[in-house]
Amino acid sequence: MSTTERGTTADREVVVSRVVDAPREVVFEAFTEVRHLSQWWGPTGFTTTTTSFEFREGGVWEFVMHGPDGTDYPEWISWTEIVPPERIALLHGEYRGDPDAFESVLTFEPEGAATRIEMRTLFPTRELRDRAVEEYHAVEGGEQTLGNLAAYVTGSGR
Repeated sequence: MSTTERGTTADREVVVSRVVDAPREVVFEAFTEVRHLSQWWGPTGFTTTTTSFEFREGGVWEFVMHGPDGTDYPEWISWTEIVPPERIALLHGEYRGDPDAFESVLTFEPEGAATRIEMRTLFPTRELRDRAVEEYHAVEGGEQTLGNLAAYVTGSGR
C-alpha cells in the first residue's frame, strides 16, 4: 500500500504489530496449519473450533470463536494472497459474502533472530472500523492475538 493510499484509508484502518522471538519461517508456519492456529488464534480467553480449513490462495477457513462469556462468534476467512514466509492477505467476515467483511495483510519481517509481524486491517467504512474498535476492542484483541501467537511459537504457553 503506498503512502497516498494509506492517507486515504487511515480512517478505516487498524494496525497492530509485535516482535516475536522466533525466526519468521516459524512464525509464518503458525498460520499454515489448523493444528497450529487452533492453539493460539483469538484474544485472551477465547477458543476456536474449526469447521473447514484450506490454507491456499482462494482457500477458506471457517470457524467459531468461543468467548470467555460463552458467546459464539461465527467467522469466515478467505486467503487472498500467500507469499511464504513474507506475507498473507485475507478477507475476514462472519460468513461468505458478508458485506461488512474486512481485509487484512500480515507481513513477517526478520528483525535479527526475531520476527516483526504487522497486521494491517482495512474496513469497508470508517463506521465499521470505529465499531470494531469501540464495541469489539479490535486493537486490544489484535494485540492479544499476536501475544498468543508469540507465546505459542516460543513455547511459553497461552
